[in-house]
Amino acid sequence: MTLVARKMASTGANGARNGNGGAIEPEPRSLAERAYELLVRKITRLELPPGSVLVDKVLIEELGIGRTPIREAMQRLAIERLVDHLPNRGMLVSEITADGVQQIYEFRAVLDGYAAWLAATRATPEQVRELAAAHKRLVRATEDDDVNEFVEGDRDFYRALSAAAHNSLVADSIPRIFNLHLRLWFYISEKLGGWHALAASHQEMTREIVDALANRDPARARAAMENYVTRRHQDIKKIL
Repeated sequence: MTLVARKMASTGANGARNGNGGAIEPEPRSLAERAYELLVRKITRLELPPGSVLVDKVLIEELGIGRTPIREAMQRLAIERLVDHLPNRGMLVSEITADGVQQIYEFRAVLDGYAAWLAATRATPEQVRELAAAHKRLVRATEDDDVNEFVEGDRDFYRALSAAAHNSLVADSIPRIFNLHLRLWFYISEKLGGWHALAASHQEMTREIVDALANRDPARARAAMENYVTRRHQDIKKIL
């Protein structure tokens, strides 16, 4: 079992207790969420490479979680297209293909670019400050060589951006595609031999968007996002 999985399993085993001192059984939904988070980490960071067969017994042992929550998590991952179900083969980590990558980046350019445009027209002063704080968090994480903190900071940035767009459909859609492009980000980083160059490019984008929002410039915000997405697409096309 991985270190992260052991910590999570330990938390579950030593969790809250009821008024009589007995352990309260964790809710099945929380176990499915935990399984989902652990599998997302493994898939996006390529610990489970594209094409890997997901075997229930192996995952149960490694994650310390039962079959039902794991299957619920895999169904959720299938909806996000991180996992494929193939007849007679079971569940597999989805492959990274040129066609699939193109679809992801085309959709990102439209969705993330429009979210940036909307945010520049609708964000409250507090939301602009939240995005500025998320940008600073990304900068600190890069300086500290902390890729885990960088990923969480990136999630915060996109979460804040989707909220600032004030469109519930946009806010629902951005998290669903985040893990797809996070996996590609790690894939490019692995091929390039490091993540700092990508992080620097990402920070240029986040800084530009924060400035655009502060100045109510939707065209500039959208262009910053679309240019960043296009550069990442160009990066991965060179290595596929």
